[in-house]
Amino acid sequence: MPLVQHSRLPTFERLRDTGHEVLSLERATHQDIRELHVGFLNMMPDAALQATERQFIRLVGGCNRIAQFYVYPFSLEGLPRSPETRDYISRYYSSFEEIKASGIDALIITGANVATPSLDQEPFWEPLMEVVDWARDNVASTLCSCLATHAVLKRFYGIERQPMPQKKWGVFSHQTAYDGHPLLRGINTRFDVPHSRYNDISREQLETAGLSVLVESEEGGVHMAVSQDHFRTVFFQGHPEYDINSLLKEYKREVYRYLTGEVKKSPPFPQHYFPESAKAALDRFMAQARTALQNDRPMPEFNDQEVSSVLDNTWGDTGRSIISNWLGLVYQLTNLDRRLQYMDGVDRGDPLGMISMQKEDPGSGPG
Repeated sequence: MPLVQHSRLPTFERLRDTGHEVLSLERATHQDIRELHVGFLNMMPDAALQATERQFIRLVGGCNRIAQFYVYPFSLEGLPRSPETRDYISRYYSSFEEIKASGIDALIITGANVATPSLDQEPFWEPLMEVVDWARDNVASTLCSCLATHAVLKRFYGIERQPMPQKKWGVFSHQTAYDGHPLLRGINTRFDVPHSRYNDISREQLETAGLSVLVESEEGGVHMAVSQDHFRTVFFQGHPEYDINSLLKEYKREVYRYLTGEVKKSPPFPQHYFPESAKAALDRFMAQARTALQNDRPMPEFNDQEVSSVLDNTWGDTGRSIISNWLGLVYQLTNLDRRLQYMDGVDRGDPLGMISMQKEDPGSGPG
């Protein structure tokens, strides 16, 4: 399913330059197949906006090659933006009004930075709720990532996320927890997922609300769950979209916060991410940096390349497979008119037919 370069969004050229298949609009319009239209609500802060954009668009474009994808990034009012980022969004992103008018088949919502203890006190809360309320009745399926998961669970199920004693940060082994769910078709039963969060929603909270847990980890907690209808909303707490060096960049940022005195404690290593050789290199950098600061000398360059060269990506293939399954199901259920939620005959309360199947066979379900 190749991406279609239907706008001048720079990410399309960057992905093409790195070997990703991106169709020109002229070529795409001459292919006689049904395309899929995917909305992408990007709420990430300025520093991560374009990287997150590329990560998720790459995940979509890495799916099976049956359909074409049109991806429509958009953002929200209430998010702090620099003039440069506002200009970028104005030039390359759609507005929510345009998204509503033209319709989309599927929607992805990213996380965001927060400044208040309660999500409903954030200035972006009401604009976000307008989007998710509309999507619930007009989009075949919505995939929520990280904070978006916590916000939507609070909005529709009254679930409050719980602060953790310390940040959940690293790459954790996960296991599938729902045998036979179509979203898990053909994937490994055990695989890794990166996490980076301070708050958690537990299996118990999800199941009490009638939701199904699909993927979880003893150390990392629940990664993936679905709404009561099994499809209209998909929840991620982890980050399968991450690049191989995303956690390294985050660690580097925390290191410099420590070295510049912004925080008092040196950051721990993300769990199960750095091999021993990388830890040794990073310890060496920290020792050199502390010595430089003590002697009022310039700090050494952070050894990104040395560390990056020994990292492994152990989550990307499974992440693409799950997204491929998700969009494949959207393709099967969405209406030919993308302004309508489902094709005729699909029960919006049970779009996959799983609820009726479980009534006929009570033994089917999580296992």
